[in-house]
Amino acid sequence: MTGTKAFIDTNIFVYAVDESPSERRKHDIAAHLLAEDKSARAVSTQVLQEFYVTVTRTLNTLMSPERAGQAVRRMSTLDVVRLDESLVLEAISTSQTAMMSLWDALIVEAARTAGCARILTEDLSHGQVVRGVEVVNPFLG
Repeated sequence: MTGTKAFIDTNIFVYAVDESPSERRKHDIAAHLLAEDKSARAVSTQVLQEFYVTVTRTLNTLMSPERAGQAVRRMSTLDVVRLDESLVLEAISTSQTAMMSLWDALIVEAARTAGCARILTEDLSHGQVVRGVEVVNPFLG
């Protein structure tokens, strides 16, 4: 996946810090993906928020708020798309035309805004193309 700018969804970051034995394979894949060219990676403020909440409230082994905050600061060194009213309005339209949740449409629109060709996630259908952005599930196979 090197060479093409990719938007990284929340679950990739969560698996990268989740060291549960049951998630070892996904952890290794996510950690490898995040070690690749950081200039070719983007996230949104939505991803930063979701990550913090997930790792401090729902992960099997919770992260401390301090450690989670440090992780969010590291994630913030990537290309970060800030959600604003125009992006939300585009996402509303995308959610209606692509028949997806607003949250997923916000990810698609943030990826488009960042100029990403791909979204790395397990939350959408692998191979699906939405508004010109391809969905890639790196955990398949």
